[in-house]
Amino acid sequence: MNNTIRTFIENHFLHFNAAALVDAAKGYEKQLENGGKMLVSLAGAMSTAEIGKIFAEMIRQNKVQIISCTGANLEEDIMNLVAHSHYERVPHYRDLTPQDEWNLLERGLNRVTDTCIPEEEAFRRLQKHIFKIWKDADEKGERYFPHEFMYKMLLSGVLEEYYEIDLKNSWMYAAAEANLPIVVPGWEDSTMGNIFASYVMKGELKASTMKSGIEYMTFLADWYTANSENGIGFFQIGGGIAGDFPICVVPMLYQDLERTDTPFWSYFCQISDSTTSYGSYSGAVPNEKITWGKLDIDTPKFIVESDATIVAPLIFAYLLGQ
Repeated sequence: MNNTIRTFIENHFLHFNAAALVDAAKGYEKQLENGGKMLVSLAGAMSTAEIGKIFAEMIRQNKVQIISCTGANLEEDIMNLVAHSHYERVPHYRDLTPQDEWNLLERGLNRVTDTCIPEEEAFRRLQKHIFKIWKDADEKGERYFPHEFMYKMLLSGVLEEYYEIDLKNSWMYAAAEANLPIVVPGWEDSTMGNIFASYVMKGELKASTMKSGIEYMTFLADWYTANSENGIGFFQIGGGIAGDFPICVVPMLYQDLERTDTPFWSYFCQISDSTTSYGSYSGAVPNEKITWGKLDIDTPKFIVESDATIVAPLIFAYLLGQ
């Protein structure tokens, strides 16, 4: 008997959101089979949800060609890599009182839903190493993107003594090894972004040492132009800036730069439990994006209205033939 996840999904995910999951997975597969590329955007706290356990393999098997993620997802995968044993799970998080939350703060535990990230072992452990890399670039007059600094730290080996999970389960390490392009819009609101800003305010680093969001957009524009011959798909996990920022590169190229030969995104899927409501970007149905010049009339469009921590691993397992 063939007991693969793929077989189970095809046999039992037949209607409603379950069927939408299968359709989206098949569309993703077809996108790659036709020689196209895929952008995956990571919002929320997918790294703390340990998406790396399967997303790293997606990267290694070249099933994602570029990533857009929040600063939190960029750093939290590495935090999990070096401090996993110090994390605490709080399954009864819905019952916590303000005093319970304060007690977690005093213990140096920052809560993300049912998981607490340890301040000292995660944030501070990375801080001393990333600061040296920032400072070295600053003194040399060099400038890099946030993810490039993270790649330098991972590939330098300075974190090896701290590894607490199997390295193959870190999507950031897989991305660093592949030198995968990443865009990190709004990086400044992440913990490492806050820390970098504090050094700028103390006069220890120059703000210009870190490349900006505008430079991320121009980098993405060049990448999109160079890689769109067979189409580029957009696989959006969650909502927010991780999705809103990169999808706008197409209307920017087409409307603002007047490059009228710029192709629309050739596939679109969003996994989100955000409801459609007035003014909701994250809950907007894909067709709304047609009016903004992001998707074409015929672009394959999928939306799976469910929890991304459930849906994304299933779609990735399907694509990996697990």
